[in-house]
Amino acid sequence: MTARLLGTLLLVLPLFCSGCTKPLNSAGRGSSEQYFLVTVNTQIPYWQTAATGFAKAASEMHVQGSVAGPNNYDPKAEQQEFRRVAQLKPAGILVSPADPDLMKADIDAAIAAGIPVITVDTDSSASKRLSFIGTDNYEAGRLGGEIVSRSLQGNGRVAIFTMPEQTNLNERYRGYMEILTAYPHVAVLPVVDIKGDPQIAFDQAQKLIAANTKVDAFVCLDALGGKGVAKALNAAHVTGKTLIAMDSDPETLEWIRKGVIQGTISQRPFTMGFVGLKMLDDLHRHQPKSLNVGWAKDPFAPVPTFVNTGVIWIDKQNLDAFVHALANP
Repeated sequence: MTARLLGTLLLVLPLFCSGCTKPLNSAGRGSSEQYFLVTVNTQIPYWQTAATGFAKAASEMHVQGSVAGPNNYDPKAEQQEFRRVAQLKPAGILVSPADPDLMKADIDAAIAAGIPVITVDTDSSASKRLSFIGTDNYEAGRLGGEIVSRSLQGNGRVAIFTMPEQTNLNERYRGYMEILTAYPHVAVLPVVDIKGDPQIAFDQAQKLIAANTKVDAFVCLDALGGKGVAKALNAAHVTGKTLIAMDSDPETLEWIRKGVIQGTISQRPFTMGFVGLKMLDDLHRHQPKSLNVGWAKDPFAPVPTFVNTGVIWIDKQNLDAFVHALANP
């Protein structure tokens, strides 16, 4: 305890790269007390924000925290990284499974090995993960659907940009559709799969514009699509369209300031990383007899099945206040 209390705390902001990890914090609580955040697209602002929350929790608790995963959207590479860090027998793993079905067996294997695993941002509900920390994506979609329907006044055509293989985005899509299909004069076009690439969002939006496809509202269900669609609309000098984005990427916020994006539904990735590591550390220090007990159906489970971190609607009215809050955490 004396060494722990007097140890020098070194906080290192995460450096992201494919197939590697960088320590965020180390203060001498022992190599066994190492935690990992595993995800894809590690270089995008969304996951950098999550890693900052992860690092803050690590610094407060004097443990080691590392980020692992590919810097692009590559579910198989994420699976390989998860397997690699699980072999290190860490004190716990936060994971955002890009492909929940692909990751299920690996999550279950880690649980069976006594490694606490909590999902963040994207769930793998069929796995034996202990808890899910993130957004109520269905409700976030309903919020977006209500905003779009008001903007269109119940009449128009909507193009939705998403990644259909991701369960969290599908939940947002379900929420949007529940609201939009209640309006008989609102038509939803076939979804556009951006495959985790804002350039694809840009290209597909350009194709719709070039083909003179009637689109009154563009909806982007992930953090990358909004800025891609905004660039396409701006390049073609298209105005008068509703564009709803997701999350608070700096480019997305700048397009709101310029009036191209009407608003964005921002999640709380910092909170996901911060709360997630604290929950893992508590499980590590107060280990239950077994992790493999089906806690989702256990009335005496030591962790909640779902922690809803909430969303924030950002438009021109509260943009400056939001940006100020980001700069002064």
